[in-house]
Amino acid sequence: MKLPRRVRMVEVGPRDGLQNEARAVPTAIKVALIEQLADAGMPAVEATAFVSPKWVPQMADHAAVMAAIRKQPGVSYPVLVPNMQGLEAALAAGATEVAVFGAASESFSKKNINCSIAGSLARFAPVVATANQQGVRVRGYISCVIDCPYEGAIAPQAVAAVAAALRDMGCYEISLGDTIGTATPARMQAMIAAVNAGVPMTELAVHCHDTYGQALANILAALQLGIATVDSAVAGLGGCPYAKGASGNVASEDVVYMLQGLDIETGVDLQRLFRAGQMICRELGREPASKVARALAAKEA
Repeated sequence: MKLPRRVRMVEVGPRDGLQNEARAVPTAIKVALIEQLADAGMPAVEATAFVSPKWVPQMADHAAVMAAIRKQPGVSYPVLVPNMQGLEAALAAGATEVAVFGAASESFSKKNINCSIAGSLARFAPVVATANQQGVRVRGYISCVIDCPYEGAIAPQAVAAVAAALRDMGCYEISLGDTIGTATPARMQAMIAAVNAGVPMTELAVHCHDTYGQALANILAALQLGIATVDSAVAGLGGCPYAKGASGNVASEDVVYMLQGLDIETGVDLQRLFRAGQMICRELGREPASKVARALAAKEA
């Protein structure tokens, strides 16, 4: 197996993991989680989203979160921005990295951000250009790279087209999201190969959901092709809104444990990561979705 010697972890729990919580999470708890994740060695911790509180009430405290974080040198704290208004607010709050969020499915794009794929790319272009002019890096997310909850299977070439467009407009990295967690390793590799025709592997990341229990297998399949950036959420935060009761984001603890077993460096301290997951799960009143976290907790009991 040809595998990377080091994998860059992008922790999405504080944003992607908490944005769908029914109960408001206090700002101080969000800040504590972000800081604990950075202390655990996560090189990138997605902190919040500069979106309308009307649509995502959990992220209404975005500016307060950014102001309160004790930022560590060498750690990036990207924030999601859907449009120019969001970018302007993020820049005012001191953001040094932002992300735009598109889709490879026309149906998903229209239902999620209320415009076509072409319309979303047109909306993102000035955001990316302005951010880059300000010295702020921009990451591009693509949802539904395998299947869409509304229109089924998505052609790899459709993903490739969106990825190439995001790269051309100035995104330094493209995160490929298996939004409903239906991918299998062969389909994942076929999609990545199509995207790689227009975007280098070094500029690609994977964002896997574990709805069908395939996330770790899909991540390993991506690593075998040369991808070396992986998104994950501590304790598996964030359910899958399109599959009732299903798990959502792959758990950071599970990914780190697998990578350690492959002798792949991450710089992440698994024990500290586990503690951060315990803290937020206590606050949310639930058990972690991470199997590794549950196993570590059982050993301590």
